[in-house]
Amino acid sequence: MKMQQKLEYKIQQWLSEPQFLFLGKLIATFPEGEVYLVGGAVRDAVLGRDTKDFDFIVREIAIDALEKFLATHGQVDLVGKSFGVFKFTPHGYTGEAIDIALPRTEHALTGTGGYKDFAIQSDPNLPIERDLERRDFTMNAIAVKIQNAECRMQNGTVVDPHGGLKDIEQQLIRTVGRPEDRFKEDSLRILRAIRFACQLALSIEHEAWSTICAMMKRVNAVRDDGTRIVPLETIGRELVKAFYADPVQALDLLDACGGIQETMPELLPMKHCPQPPNWHTEGDVWVHSRLALAKLFAPEFQQEFPGVRPDAEVILGTLFHDLGKPYTIKTPEKDGTDRIRFSEHDNIGAEKARAICERLRFAQFPADSPLHVDAQHIEWLVAKHLLPIKKKLEQMKVSTIEKYFMNSRVPGQKLLQVAYADGAATIHEGGKPDLENHFFVKARLQELFAQVRLTKKLPAPLVNGDDIMAAFGLKPGKQIADLLALARDAQLEGKVKTKEDALALLRKALNIDH
Repeated sequence: MKMQQKLEYKIQQWLSEPQFLFLGKLIATFPEGEVYLVGGAVRDAVLGRDTKDFDFIVREIAIDALEKFLATHGQVDLVGKSFGVFKFTPHGYTGEAIDIALPRTEHALTGTGGYKDFAIQSDPNLPIERDLERRDFTMNAIAVKIQNAECRMQNGTVVDPHGGLKDIEQQLIRTVGRPEDRFKEDSLRILRAIRFACQLALSIEHEAWSTICAMMKRVNAVRDDGTRIVPLETIGRELVKAFYADPVQALDLLDACGGIQETMPELLPMKHCPQPPNWHTEGDVWVHSRLALAKLFAPEFQQEFPGVRPDAEVILGTLFHDLGKPYTIKTPEKDGTDRIRFSEHDNIGAEKARAICERLRFAQFPADSPLHVDAQHIEWLVAKHLLPIKKKLEQMKVSTIEKYFMNSRVPGQKLLQVAYADGAATIHEGGKPDLENHFFVKARLQELFAQVRLTKKLPAPLVNGDDIMAAFGLKPGKQIADLLALARDAQLEGKVKTKEDALALLRKALNIDH
């Protein structure tokens, strides 16, 4: 199917949905008006992608008349009179608001690159081409005219003054006009280009890429009053979206253009940080971490976790899992150790990972979104990432597995995914990863979940800390936790079935005769 046919087919499919019935009524009410679908929805239609982000430009209809019409067909909010942008939710529609705007021009006020540093003026009589020329990339500067009350498209309805369709066909991200001009207008576009490359599997055109590399430092520029031009939370949103879309490409592109240095410089010491060669034949910490990201999307990951698509927390937990190694490394040459060691790298890395998440405001997406990032979750994943791979099998008690992988208060299943990626990317001598512990934990989890399916839930513990302290005259402390774990293991393994049995077991462990 030709590109324009694909475009028209997809848009017609969307416009047949009930929430767009108002468009036909709008065209019938204002026959002199013109309605265009623009921006990301048009781009996604060409690429055959679904979207929830719909933007329409309405020409030759006065703003007051447009607002009155929309108010009779749904809930409408005006975003600034000069902006001429409405957030519109049709009656009965529960999805994201639809953007409906008059054509507008934008002029950078200062050239600082702040996305708010613009003079914006809407004008219902402005040609659609003038509106499109203010946009960032050619693929986002295409409009499709909705020509009649039935919203049926006709030939000649695509407005593409900057060659966006051709660029999409050639899988290129190209700026509208000179890259330097577009990035000076809004420095966030530098990161948006990288995010689009990851999301859409497109390449950034050479001149645009060279300009990105030259201008990357602008994402951290400040105004004369010391305020940031590009807010940290907007940087964080772009990074989360990019890494979620394609973590390896995001890492590679950001590294190549200086983006890691400007946004997450704590990662860079992983480069050239050596590892014990008998356990890590794959290379240094950076190479290992990059390979771990790749393992999240390898066929063998799907075999281990059927139907699972790693979310942003798993991806960032994997990216950061060995972040602490360069900061804790000790070598035989410098420190007299028996081999290269990274004592406490899990805990040091956890602290640094949380700091990155909080600095860049990663926690911006809804809790039910795959883009959701909780800094505490990331800290926990990094701190515990060694558990399913490095802990000795004989020490992997059933209560430990329950605590870390079946506890609703912690992201245990995500920990299993992060640890698997880490193990799969740890290539020992002989060319194979050591995943013995992963398979052990997985088998034990299957046994425990089988119990859950039979009983609907795991049985409540037979004893608690108060029971133990009262029975044996002990004080709160680590000993109580150890005894609780001992009793819980015995219970889940079927060795004790009553509170009395559990206390008898603990009495024996404490060498108490009565």
